[in-house]
Parts: sequence; structure tokens; C-alpha cells
Amino acid sequence: MVDQFADSANNVIIEEVKGLNPGMIVLLVVASFLLLFFVGNYALYVYAQKTLPPKKKKPVSKKKLKREKLKQGVSAPGE
Repeated sequence: MVDQFADSANNVIIEEVKGLNPGMIVLLVVASFLLLFFVGNYALYVYAQKTLPPKKKKPVSKKKLKREKLKQGVSAPGE
């Protein structure tokens, strides 16, 4: 890319721009890190879904068991 402009004495100055704008480099680096982060998280999520056992259910408390049995008309053990 070649930029041409004139100085105060009307001399034509040709300036060749090489490389990328520093702001563009920062933007590309940040965007690539974000993309890598999301792809990595997705890969870990898929791996965990395949390999981890399902969550265990919480144990039902004795108080709730007693209440359920009373609702059904069966006396709770020990009473």
C-alpha cells in the first residue's frame, strides 16, 4: 500500500506502509484468545458429559419418609 501526499513546498512524498496496524494486531490477538477459550470450554464440556457419571440424587430425609408413609396410611417403623 502506497500513500502519497504533498508537504508545504509541494514536494510529493511517497510513503510505503508495511505491516499491520498495531490496533489490528491487538484486536486479532484478543479475538483469537476468546475463540480459543470458548472452543476449549466446549471441548471440556463435551468430554465431561461423556466421561463423568450422572449426579447422585440427594438422599430423602427421614422426616419426609415418615410424612409420606403417614399420607399413605402406613405407620412409620419405630412407632
